[in-house]
Amino acid sequence: MLAYAIHKPHINLNKKLAFLSSFHRYMGSKFLLKPTTGTIPTPLPLLPSSNKQQYHTLKRFSPILCASKPTSKSSRSLLTQTNGLSFSPLAAPVYGLDPEVKKSNLKILRFKLAEVGIELDDFAPGQYNALTCPMCKGGDSKEKSLSLFISADGGNASWNCFRAKCGWNGGTKPFAGSKSTYGTSLNLSKVKEIRKIDEQSLGLEPLCDEVVAFTFYLCVSILILLCLMLSWVMASPLLKLVCYFKERLISSETLARNQVMQKGYGDRGQVVIAFTYRRNGMLVSCKYRDINKKFWQEKDTEKVFYGLDDIKGADEIIIVEGEMDKLAMEEAGFRNCVSVPDGAPASVSPKDLPPNQEDTKYQYLWNCKEYLNKVSRIILATDGDPPGQALAEELARRLGRERCWRVKWPKKNIDEHFKDANEVLMFSGPLALRDIIENAELYPIRGLFQFSDYFPEIDAYYNRTLGFEYGASTGWTALNEIYNVMPGELTLVTGVPNSGKSEWIDALLCNLNESVGWKFALCSMENNVQQHARKLLEKHLKKPFFDARYGEYAERMSAEELEVGKQWLSDTFYLIRCEDDALPNIKWVLDLARAAVLRHGVRGLVIDPYNELDHQRLANMTETEYVSQMLTLVKRFAQHHACHVWLVAHPRQLQNWAGQPPNLYDISGSAHFVNKCDNGIVIHRNRNPNAGPIDQVQVLVRKVRNKVVGTIGDAFLSYNRVTGEFMNVDNSAGSDNQGFKPHKS
Repeated sequence: MLAYAIHKPHINLNKKLAFLSSFHRYMGSKFLLKPTTGTIPTPLPLLPSSNKQQYHTLKRFSPILCASKPTSKSSRSLLTQTNGLSFSPLAAPVYGLDPEVKKSNLKILRFKLAEVGIELDDFAPGQYNALTCPMCKGGDSKEKSLSLFISADGGNASWNCFRAKCGWNGGTKPFAGSKSTYGTSLNLSKVKEIRKIDEQSLGLEPLCDEVVAFTFYLCVSILILLCLMLSWVMASPLLKLVCYFKERLISSETLARNQVMQKGYGDRGQVVIAFTYRRNGMLVSCKYRDINKKFWQEKDTEKVFYGLDDIKGADEIIIVEGEMDKLAMEEAGFRNCVSVPDGAPASVSPKDLPPNQEDTKYQYLWNCKEYLNKVSRIILATDGDPPGQALAEELARRLGRERCWRVKWPKKNIDEHFKDANEVLMFSGPLALRDIIENAELYPIRGLFQFSDYFPEIDAYYNRTLGFEYGASTGWTALNEIYNVMPGELTLVTGVPNSGKSEWIDALLCNLNESVGWKFALCSMENNVQQHARKLLEKHLKKPFFDARYGEYAERMSAEELEVGKQWLSDTFYLIRCEDDALPNIKWVLDLARAAVLRHGVRGLVIDPYNELDHQRLANMTETEYVSQMLTLVKRFAQHHACHVWLVAHPRQLQNWAGQPPNLYDISGSAHFVNKCDNGIVIHRNRNPNAGPIDQVQVLVRKVRNKVVGTIGDAFLSYNRVTGEFMNVDNSAGSDNQGFKPHKS
């Protein structure tokens, strides 16, 4: 009997359920339903990727003898799923859906599909149906891009639009309740039905003769007489309405051409202005303004630009923020102008642009895209206040900054700027408004500039009002001709070990602080704090720190001098040090240096040496690529913060070294050190008494990118071992200045 009930689809469904219920009562718990091998595949619905459903395999069941207790919960769960019907776990599933139930399912599906905008005149269950997508309307070609699948039994429906700019998809089920996977996983977006309107249904009327024809003063005179005869309350709305356009210099011809109308409002005979929004001459929306500057629009109408028909086929258009600005533009001779329908946002959204169908605030742009796609130049003449500028940015983001220009409203007086186009028209006239629009400037694109954007800086550079146009002097006359310190540049310093690279940089910093007052950030990983402080104090005070052997009977700095020197150290230098066991990387150093620049006014950064930083890189990145990216970060930091950077890098191990100075290309790591630096310097100390004084230090300038601050050449300095000072020397052999000798290529 059970098999008969299961496999005879023509038996009434209610009878089958009743039969199965009674059958189970006397069967007790000795039978379970075992699935046979026959399967009926159900097609996978076309759902969003986040809501994909698995294929369902529906199996026929036959009773088998088994244990008196259920073996597991999972075995019971096989009985809970049927074709769109929910049964209790004790009820056996039924297949072969009754035709009446199928018909009912399809009827419910048709109703649910209509709710989301999918209208069906005819469809074939079990097949894919091509329809027009209610979201994108098939685009310009009006193609039937929506694929709709309804299962053969009417148990579910799924759809997907195959237009790349749309992609709308979803699914539903006739009995998708709270426990249904469809009910919990699908978020159906309904298509709002656009309301059709016309002038008659809205009660719109042409503007009264007083508004259109009379001059301002005549209107005022006549209406004052009316006020004497009627109550002031009744007459004042009409008076204000008449004055509204006349005060704003909007002519009757402009009002008539734009079909500005009026409408009775309220129970006291009030009249409001009606700005009619039209597409191809047909009324699609309407916006109202009363005498109290209150605005509202007709609900559920199509969102489009005000004045849309005026930009049909135009190559250049103007977008303003309000209807009155659109009319003002026409008074200045610009008809190719439209106004946004919804005003301006409070600020620019920090989020990425949403998909077109979800961009509800700016849906009018997508509704008018066939007008905008052909435009090559768009002038954004939004209001000058912060919301107006935010609107310009939001429009530029969607329309493309590359084809946008912007208007900067001039000053109205010493303290104020004009707010919008209509205010310029009222106070300065149509010629002034036209001049402002014709002189609109390119909308700025981040990272794309013209030299004209920098003309003030170029003029200041020419007139030498910026400071350090020739660079800051090192304090050594021997180096004046070949090396000066320019803010925002990168100097690479190298030399063999124990040649005095770090000592020379410390002496240079002391000179710069004394002459131009610069402050510095020090990332010197080979110096501990106490020894570094000693070296700097000796150079600054020109006295030894200790009464030690190296002092050679020189007077040691006093305790009072030490206190003064300590204050100088604290005011001049800021230390970048990693106090834990981890090695710092270049980003960590630059982040702290940036803080030192902004907080303490630091003008120089020393990274000594490069080799002590952490240089871990990706497995697929070569050392050359890493060095290139690292130096790019350093140079950007220097340029953006006008901070000079000295980077010390050791040369690679020199084979068969005979005491000669190394070359910049001997630096360990990459030739990019030489290629990317602005200045390249080699510090070399003589170690051979037969070749010259052993206290002589050679400064070899091997690269200078900016010819204003130096050139390639050599200089000689004398090193004072007692105080750590570097001093000018008179090297008469081949020199034309104190210690300076041009480099011979």
